[in-house]
Amino acid sequence: MPQIIDLSSDAASELTPAMRQVMAEAEVGDEQSGRDPTVTKLCAMVAELLGKEDALFLPSGTMCNLVAFRVHCQPGDEIICDRMSHVVYSENGAIGALIGANARTIDGQRGIFTGEQVEREVRHSSESTAPRSRLLSVEQPNNRAGGSIWPLGALNEVAAVARRHGLATHMDGARLLNVVAATKISAKNYVRNFDSAWIDFSKGLACPIGGVLAGSTDFIKQAWRYKRQFGGAMRKAGIVAAAGVYALRHHVDRLAEDNANARHLAMGLAQISGLTVRPDEVDTNIVSVGVGELTITAHEFAKKLLSHGVRVYPPNHTLFRCATHLGITRADCDTALAAIAAAVTEVRSGDAGIAKAVVRRS
Repeated sequence: MPQIIDLSSDAASELTPAMRQVMAEAEVGDEQSGRDPTVTKLCAMVAELLGKEDALFLPSGTMCNLVAFRVHCQPGDEIICDRMSHVVYSENGAIGALIGANARTIDGQRGIFTGEQVEREVRHSSESTAPRSRLLSVEQPNNRAGGSIWPLGALNEVAAVARRHGLATHMDGARLLNVVAATKISAKNYVRNFDSAWIDFSKGLACPIGGVLAGSTDFIKQAWRYKRQFGGAMRKAGIVAAAGVYALRHHVDRLAEDNANARHLAMGLAQISGLTVRPDEVDTNIVSVGVGELTITAHEFAKKLLSHGVRVYPPNHTLFRCATHLGITRADCDTALAAIAAAVTEVRSGDAGIAKAVVRRS
């Protein structure tokens, strides 16, 4: 079977031989008892990176969000977030199922909303029958909106409104380091006004699993309780934490390459008639592509494209997503562009053939 160029997600990034080697040689201990030195090292590195007092290693980014929500919220509370956020679309309704909270969504612009919008959504204490507004959650960058970057000023603005109303603040920073690579603004500055924040290691950093959640010492102490409650406590976790340590030392600077490849891909896709893409909206390593001018759905197009050796992800019937990552070279992008162009030509040739047949029959 020919090798597939996998643009479906940056989670498709492959472990490098050097990363596998440090995992094999990792010093380990009982993580659940706080005695795994490699996990301890990784958490200290992330706490320093994000400017927080402490941090906690968790098996997945979804668990990072849920543990943070469980610390910040009580059942019946309300979490204010964008309607396109990962916690709304891609976590199987876990806010309600596991936290017992409600999502009060804002219709932002490419996943980014304003302080004025937050102001309008906050429930006030005089609303005795309404849920309690408890937490503001933002996603930086917003995955479903095509990797869109929150400007630092916009983040500070919404956080200030939240604090004025006594809300806690949380940042889903799964791909935050892609933002840092794009803007040269430190991760610490982006999360300065947020009580909790996390980064993912299984996306652009190319680790096998895991995310690290950071916050105050008291926040992390409480988070440990829910880490155990959700089944996230581990034993010899240093084996996977070692990959995270390696990634922070060797894979952060190269995220700029992924961002650049995504822009290159977007520029090429914009030249293919039948597809809709906005290169000027490619902020990080994600490209959203519309198929509205074709006669098949994005899901059908993704299946056709796979036969050409390229895998993409269709989040709905009208769009497919391409995500660049470690292992996707500029040459891979060019090969993918040729394959996508060929697939579009096939679709349009089929449409023309059907049209001619209809004319002959009439």
